[in-house]
Amino acid sequence: MEIAAHYRRLIQDGTLSPGDQLPSRRKITEETGAASGTIDQAFKTLTTEGLLEANSTGTFVAARSDVAVTGAARLGRRERTGALRAPGETTSNHWSGLRSVADPVIAKLLDLEPHEEVVIRRRVHHREGSPSTVDSSFIHVRALGTVPEMLGDGPSERWWQDLYKERTGRDITRSPERRTARLISNDELTALGIQLPPESATSVLVVVNVFHDEDGPLEVWEDVYPPGSWQVDAE
Repeated sequence: MEIAAHYRRLIQDGTLSPGDQLPSRRKITEETGAASGTIDQAFKTLTTEGLLEANSTGTFVAARSDVAVTGAARLGRRERTGALRAPGETTSNHWSGLRSVADPVIAKLLDLEPHEEVVIRRRVHHREGSPSTVDSSFIHVRALGTVPEMLGDGPSERWWQDLYKERTGRDITRSPERRTARLISNDELTALGIQLPPESATSVLVVVNVFHDEDGPLEVWEDVYPPGSWQVDAE
């Protein structure tokens, strides 16, 4: 499990890219002291996940067009490397604004009544070899006075939570990531560049992270995946 987790993180961080060859089993044995059978099992796990593929010359990072990265994996990468984005990762369709929260699930997670006002930040993540994902943040309006920059359009040089922690001295914690499904919205279809037949609908995977400070829920972060994609968590 530890060996599989190590190489899974390297792949998700972008340290290992599609087509890169992994070290030989002999080299991994020398570095870790693990038995060859243990390494085989780790590689088998990652191959089953679609992250590795093997041929007669060795084991390589697979090129998959349907594997997406979770928000928690991006946060984990950021904590380990300090990089806001992985190599080859870009963002587009940045938008932010004050809106009433119409989704009762989001309202409940933020401990608000439906249609109370929240800050919404939305962007689309792109990474070569992976499906694009719509990333939406629903932020409690009490944070706006501390970080007014969060209403600015365009990519941010710093994550708003870092500014909030610096200016308030408060810690922010994250609840365990949860997965659910719902119908994709028209805005999300447009952001992902997907066209569906008129009056049709499709369900999508949604991965949710909730952040808290000492006063309660602070942010709900949703990653919405295109139909047909699946995701791997690098934690």
